[in-house]
Amino acid sequence: MQGGAAIVSLRLVHALQQAGVDARMLVTHRQSDDPLVGVMGGKWTNRLNFLAERLGVLLRNGLRRDTLFKIDTGSHGTNIANHPWVKEADVVCLNWVNQGTLSLKSIKQLHDAGKPLVWTMHDMWNCTGVCHYSFECERYTGKCHNCPLLGTSGNDLSTTIQAKKHRLYEQVPIHFVAVSHWLAECCRKSSSMAGCDLSVIYNAFPIHDFACERLAGEIDGLPAHKKIVVMGARRLDVEVKGFKEFIETTQYIARNKPELAQEIHFALYGDIHDKSLLDKIEVPYTYLGTISSGSELSRLYRHSDIVLSTALYENLPGTLIEGQASGCVPVTFGQGGQADIVDHLRSGYIARYKDPASVAQGIEWAIGAGIEREFLHSEVERKFAATKIAGQYIELFNKLIKNKQ
Repeated sequence: MQGGAAIVSLRLVHALQQAGVDARMLVTHRQSDDPLVGVMGGKWTNRLNFLAERLGVLLRNGLRRDTLFKIDTGSHGTNIANHPWVKEADVVCLNWVNQGTLSLKSIKQLHDAGKPLVWTMHDMWNCTGVCHYSFECERYTGKCHNCPLLGTSGNDLSTTIQAKKHRLYEQVPIHFVAVSHWLAECCRKSSSMAGCDLSVIYNAFPIHDFACERLAGEIDGLPAHKKIVVMGARRLDVEVKGFKEFIETTQYIARNKPELAQEIHFALYGDIHDKSLLDKIEVPYTYLGTISSGSELSRLYRHSDIVLSTALYENLPGTLIEGQASGCVPVTFGQGGQADIVDHLRSGYIARYKDPASVAQGIEWAIGAGIEREFLHSEVERKFAATKIAGQYIELFNKLIKNKQ
């Protein structure tokens, strides 16, 4: 259990528990001693499902490793309809189910067992053929084919899986939840999701776990006399996280805004497979590696002034919410759910897409805006407080249970 979707899903479980709902979470790989988290399937069965689906992708994408984990098919997964927690449940809420966790068939088996289904979407996979983010491709609004990730022409694996999803959605009444208005709009344009029930409910955020008072002094080699710009992800150098665009921003600042380059210091956290990319950064920075502790991450944000995301597409980027809750001014592109977090020129800055000059301008604006850290914290509480989000889910669950009766 790791990654952004797992973190926000567990946060929702805790928020529902605090609201009086007996909520629990099933995963294939348990990396927590939380008693609310259980394991579905057996170790070897889960492993075989994962490998079988990856093999199927490899055989259909021309053995390309670069797109192997950008594609999912829902072809393999565990039947959890007879799991004791599922049998006791009044509603089953699906989250990120890919890479051999649940198959499209096992989702139908949940419906056949009489369970009302809610599916909280953390990327575009539900509304496309096989991809999690379509980038500039809009074939999902009609018929998926000639998939760029598969490198194929004509009808291909994306066509087949899109049709299977459409059949599932026609046969099984699923209430979909988009965690951003951007994703909801993508779903409304999707040909496979036409007519599906859809709501927008943000991710629940534990606002009280994040204090916003600025901490003084140095931390982890970050200079106390500079404005600290923090940027992070589970893995920074995957394409969708926009590390290339970040590097281009540092190069633009170094060559065109030398005074800004002297005023700021970047703090980077998260895994980077290609460490040579760090050599291309032209503004002072500190690479902190992977941060797994929530308290350590909160401390970093409280030593920082700006939280930056140059991700090309994000559903509802948690790093921006965490940073803003800690008092950092967010600067980001707007290709995704960022507008649900950032009110441009009020609580942050939305830069022009893939424009390093605009990102640099956003950092300058954030430094000079004089926004109170307490205000940024309160904006996160207003939009994403766990109690508020739990209440919206409870209202949805009660509606589905009533309709079933």
